Amino acid sequence: MRRKPLRCLIAAAVLLGPVIAAAEGIDYAHGMSFIDPLKYPPDFKHFEYVNPEAPKGGQVSFPDMGTFDSFNNMVDKGRLPLGIYFGDYRNLIHDALLEAAIDEPASYYGRLADGVWIADDYREFAFRIREGAYWHDGEPLTVEDVVFSFETYIEHGSAGIRTALLELDAVKQIGSREIYFKIKEEAEANPMLPITVGRYSIIAKHYWTQAGRDFTKTTIEPPLGSGPYKIGKVALGRDVTFDRVDDYWGKNLPVNKGRYNWDHVKFDYFRDETIMVEALKGGELDVRNETVSKQWIKDYEFPAAKAGLFKKDLIDLNRVWGMDIPIIWNLDRERFQDIRVREALWLLYDFKWLNRVLLFDFYLHADSFFFNSKMASSGLPSDAELELLEPFRGQVPERVFTHKWRSQGTTGYGHQRANVVRAIELFEEAGWEIRDGLMTNVKTGEAFTADFIFVAPTTLRAMMPFVVALNRVGIQTTARSPELSNWLYRMRSGKFDGGATQLLPSNVPGLTLRNWFSTASADKEFSLNWMNIRDPVVDQLIEKVVVANNARDFYAATRALDRVLLWNFYVIPTMAQPGFRLVYWNKFGQPEDAPRLRREAWLDTWWWDPDKAVHVAEGVAELTGGKR
Repeated sequence: MRRKPLRCLIAAAVLLGPVIAAAEGIDYAHGMSFIDPLKYPPDFKHFEYVNPEAPKGGQVSFPDMGTFDSFNNMVDKGRLPLGIYFGDYRNLIHDALLEAAIDEPASYYGRLADGVWIADDYREFAFRIREGAYWHDGEPLTVEDVVFSFETYIEHGSAGIRTALLELDAVKQIGSREIYFKIKEEAEANPMLPITVGRYSIIAKHYWTQAGRDFTKTTIEPPLGSGPYKIGKVALGRDVTFDRVDDYWGKNLPVNKGRYNWDHVKFDYFRDETIMVEALKGGELDVRNETVSKQWIKDYEFPAAKAGLFKKDLIDLNRVWGMDIPIIWNLDRERFQDIRVREALWLLYDFKWLNRVLLFDFYLHADSFFFNSKMASSGLPSDAELELLEPFRGQVPERVFTHKWRSQGTTGYGHQRANVVRAIELFEEAGWEIRDGLMTNVKTGEAFTADFIFVAPTTLRAMMPFVVALNRVGIQTTARSPELSNWLYRMRSGKFDGGATQLLPSNVPGLTLRNWFSTASADKEFSLNWMNIRDPVVDQLIEKVVVANNARDFYAATRALDRVLLWNFYVIPTMAQPGFRLVYWNKFGQPEDAPRLRREAWLDTWWWDPDKAVHVAEGVAELTGGKR
């Protein structure tokens, strides 16, 4: 008997949108959405976050670190430039079947496809290709290209691509414009799979099968595309420019209207971040996303910025920020299996001090595994959450039911004596006491030690105040940031006591949660459950998330899971991003009154403003005496 569908689309007319047409028993819709209903109707003209009348023209220059040596984005080999990232909105030369609406949590509308159908149990889905699409060489884009693309990805794609498509069993053409996908009988239905397939780039069969081209090899020959740009001038490894295609077939599609407004998009590559920042300030670059809080606070205080010619914006994104580098414990170490020990360690962490002194008060304190989303818990459990939690009373900390989750309650100034006193009490309850300045096990005489492994020197620096706090209560520590491959090996193999990772869920998090937190993943090589959590309540709540098929059940399940994970102190929540940091010269137009979006949108929704550009040039000339 087939088990209940994963997130069955009980009301397809709600989640997939009104039916467009019927062919061979398949009812196509104009879009698909996960849990929440679609925002845009079938006849929508454009996304609300664009300016549909945005002018075309000008150039924008954006920097990136490193280099590039290949334009084949399908394989593991080679380093790619921005502009052709696989399955990403920054792929400027290829079209995909669906386009994400970034003012909705998880909604996708037809781009190459004008119709999408998904079976109630997510085990089958299909797309109908638009008429009139064509490649940059003028050849029509057909369903044969779509079939060829996925057959190529399944057989020859990179490890990441092949893994994402591993569940696919059949990819078939079922009509002149229709393609059908079916998952393997033994595979579990996955609501992410139609989204994954829908956002993957479509490649040209006639291009890749002629002239001896080998899609398993790197190449510096610009590939044929069908999208809004094609590769223009290239200085291999240094910079690449993408030129807008004037006769792009899809420029007037509702999902594209008001987007891709630059005539040229240039990506410049640097090997030194300091030089990159100075190149931006000197006007050689136009825009950059800043990732270092110190640079954000200190490096952009120069005359042009004070004159309003150069701007820095903290953009409030409506995306799941989750937890950025929370401290994690290896629960296979006996001393970390006691919840009192984990809570004591949590009490010794002072985020407010760290944020104030080392991070310039830039970050927020993550108080949820689903921070900045409707999936996050808050306050006391709702009735819907209690329905899920009550069967586990006695198996989870009582505070799950009685207390609101809160931070450690520190002030950020000086030693937090009350927290230290309570932490020592908890250690004593768990059988540890301070003897001659060392935290010691009362029964065995074993010293409490903690060996920390961090991914980068910057993370190590941020965690040192916590390491020092542990030293003060007699815990012997070591902390290091090894070479990246060694760090990854040690985390995967459990050769650490404490560390840090990123827990950044998507809006479709079900199967990811298994990989992070389930008992099964703790025993599986290459899983991301580096903490080795083995908690039957967590397992059951993850399954509640996975099988939820409506908004009430889904959000109740994520919030209940969030509470159980937090009150078990499996991690120490640290920082969360407050938004997206963008620095740029003020010579571009932007859509007015844009809603909160899931990602930054300057690349595909801004445009060149010649009046602003003149104002910037004249202002800089005045500040520099005519020298740039």
